[in-house]
Amino acid sequence: MKITMTTYMQTQKLSLVSVASIGALLFGMSGCALISQLISAEAVVFPVQQAVITPKITAPIRQFFVVRGSRVHQGQLLAILENKDLAAAAEQSKGEFAQAEAGYATTVGAGLPEQVQKAELDTAASKEAFDAQQKLYESRKQLFQQGALPRRDLDSAQVALAQARSQYQQAQKQLDDLKNLGEKQALKSAGGQLSAATGKYQGAEAQLSYSEIRSPINGVVTDRPLYPGELATANQPLLTVMDISKLIAKTHIAQSEAAILRVGNPAELRVAGIDEPVKGRVTLVSPALDPGSTTIEVWVEASKPDPALRPGMTINLSITAKTVKDAIVVPASAVFKSPEGADIVLLAGSDGHAHVKPVQIGVRALDHTQIVSGIKAGDAVITSGGYALPENTAIKIEAPAPAENTAAKSDKADKAGDSAKPAEKDKE
Repeated sequence: MKITMTTYMQTQKLSLVSVASIGALLFGMSGCALISQLISAEAVVFPVQQAVITPKITAPIRQFFVVRGSRVHQGQLLAILENKDLAAAAEQSKGEFAQAEAGYATTVGAGLPEQVQKAELDTAASKEAFDAQQKLYESRKQLFQQGALPRRDLDSAQVALAQARSQYQQAQKQLDDLKNLGEKQALKSAGGQLSAATGKYQGAEAQLSYSEIRSPINGVVTDRPLYPGELATANQPLLTVMDISKLIAKTHIAQSEAAILRVGNPAELRVAGIDEPVKGRVTLVSPALDPGSTTIEVWVEASKPDPALRPGMTINLSITAKTVKDAIVVPASAVFKSPEGADIVLLAGSDGHAHVKPVQIGVRALDHTQIVSGIKAGDAVITSGGYALPENTAIKIEAPAPAENTAAKSDKADKAGDSAKPAEKDKE
């Protein structure tokens, strides 16, 4: 049974006992209460992913394959731009690439080996000529030493030998250079031409692919501002795709409140027009302050989004930051501030007087507050009407008045107003 407490105060100027119009309630506390600290804020709903698709080239729109509301998958063709000039350029580059590729194959497979083979034959021929001149010179030298050959014939053979030696050395050097440097340079030249043709071909193919607009994500088309035939401008929005399989409510919370938030904290998203709140959980507590507002951005993901919950909506967000089991709790109205600024409660003592008790506050909920120390479970706490009530004020606990209908209560209030006796304000 609820009890009603009416407080009587002794006054210094009057000798009679006046009845204070406090109407305070008593609250019997329990040590088994569960209390949760809630953080409330307004939030804006966003999709889990969003892609504002902009073309990389400027060209007229040939055809759209989707409209607003179309569900699309990653990689799906959404639109195509006019691309005949790009297709022609790609075809030309393809031909140049094929030509460079064939030239490289010829250099590696046929041209270079033939050059080396010719150089080897030239070197062998010059070597034979050199050897023949060497033998001729040796023979004439012997005849000259025997006095059977004039000097001019020996000199002529010596000159021919020097020429043959020079031709052989040049042929050998050309062969060595062709094998060592010519082969590398030839391959390098052919490879460079092939690489240039490859790059040009790939660039043309890329330009052609830019005329095909594809979706980067799975989702729903939410915006398509242009129509076929209009000019699509590079880096200007052409389509917007949102992934609404999950929705994120984003809000900014004061530093003091966000400090106790953790990823995984349960939350509720309340939408106007929806009776039941949408359940969610915290998925992000930003590690940095917002430079503009010095608040912390917090994301809450809706577990099973209601169809009425849409991106762009402003909703009310309630996050359960902390839950304490077996807590000593009192109604929030029972906690006051002392003149010194300390938290206090008023106890209804067994001696019939009110007593001020300093307390330490823990979790604050919407209508209840956790008391960490200062009182114990089962203490009778004044929960209303105790503001500025002095220490050791005499109080009287009365049983609640019988239930009355509204008309009777109104009539009673009128009579009480006409009475000269000070009024009593009771609460159940």
